[in-house]
Amino acid sequence: MLIIPVKEGENIDRALKRYKRKFVKTTVKNQLQERKQYNKPSVVRRAEVQKAQYIQTLRDAEEV
Repeated sequence: MLIIPVKEGENIDRALKRYKRKFVKTTVKNQLQERKQYNKPSVVRRAEVQKAQYIQTLRDAEEV
């Protein structure tokens, strides 16, 4: 459970913005999206490998 202490005299919009930022950082949103649909372990692994290859190509291009 996320707890956001609201300071006295603080604007509610600012507190809401802090809540949203904290919510995204805790990766709760990502976990909920992953649980919506089952993905086979092989599909998940393939996606991880493709992401790693993409990042590696970006790093290689940066070094040149």
